[in-house]
Amino acid sequence: MRNLPPMMVVLLLWCAGLGAAAQFGKISVLYDDLRALYGGSGEVAPGLIVSVVGMVGLVFGTTAGLLVQRIGPRRAIVAALVAGAGVSALEAALPAYPLMFAARVIEGASHLAIVVVGPTMIAAIASERQRPLAMTLWSSFFGVTYALLALLAPGVVAWGGAPALFLGHAAWMAGLAVILWLALPADPPAAGAGAGNLLARHLAIYASPRLAAPAMGFCCYTFLYVACLTLLPPEVPAGHRALMATGMPLMSIAVSLTLGVRLLSRMSAVRLVQWGYAAAIPGFLILGLFWGQGAGMVLGGFWLSAALGIVQGASFASIPELNATVEDRAGASGAIAQLGNLGTTSGTPVLALALAAGGPWLLVPAAVALCAAGIAVHAWQARRRQALST
Repeated sequence: MRNLPPMMVVLLLWCAGLGAAAQFGKISVLYDDLRALYGGSGEVAPGLIVSVVGMVGLVFGTTAGLLVQRIGPRRAIVAALVAGAGVSALEAALPAYPLMFAARVIEGASHLAIVVVGPTMIAAIASERQRPLAMTLWSSFFGVTYALLALLAPGVVAWGGAPALFLGHAAWMAGLAVILWLALPADPPAAGAGAGNLLARHLAIYASPRLAAPAMGFCCYTFLYVACLTLLPPEVPAGHRALMATGMPLMSIAVSLTLGVRLLSRMSAVRLVQWGYAAAIPGFLILGLFWGQGAGMVLGGFWLSAALGIVQGASFASIPELNATVEDRAGASGAIAQLGNLGTTSGTPVLALALAAGGPWLLVPAAVALCAAGIAVHAWQARRRQALST
């Protein structure tokens, strides 16, 4: 199977990404059932089952990038898929809360390895001409997974309950582990060598304007995007709520895979990230002007989603654009996982506080400031790269 066309291997890695996103999505779909089951362990307990996977990435994201260099990307992703399959099969038994929580911690490590290896290997496998499309496709894995789960999971749960969804996910992960073991190229001989002192390597990654730039720009995106998906639909009149909730992620995916890919052939990924943030600002201003009005808020939500979809794809495309070696790309991918989780976990509570304290007239300026920060951080890192090259 190792003679598969490169884009077929890219699709297989993207399918692994779908499985990684489902490690979050399956719990979101089953949240009410799990809250009824584990609510006796405290009000916070069900929420921790969801968030602990992201917490693992927040704490160990960059470490994962370094460990992938040690053990090799093929071994890392196959081991992560096997672990994910085993954990999901265990979760199907709906064990007692301490065991479920421990399983989710292991699932966090599995998720982290997949999201670090995926973009690293895709950047290496895809040709220079195919790379913008391949990296943008990878960036869509979360949105596509949530859309598929919204479509398929209710029927699966109605047929076999929560265990059926967990077992279906386990089968997906196990099948991909076998396929990718056969399809991916063998790890290079250098795999297994030590990556040096972990703290020193962390500092080196975040000190580098090439390794850190994609992650620092991406953090502003995750801070904004997840918060908007969570906070905006409830503020829309009931007749437009479903359209807002389902349309925003689909708009991001569609624009990133069409206009975003086309624009990547015409300008650098870093410049496109900056243009995406600039394009999102009018969307937030429209939200402020039409707050509480159905059609106006939907227009603003769709506008900012389209713009942030461009940021999403271009952020992942900037990893290989700025970093030429597999080792550097793994480090940059680990940093994206770490700072991406920082934005995901902090964005919603911070912007919810802004909304509660000042309504849209505090939320909108905060969002515009985040867009400006995304533009500014890339401009700063570009100046640092230019200074180092002279």
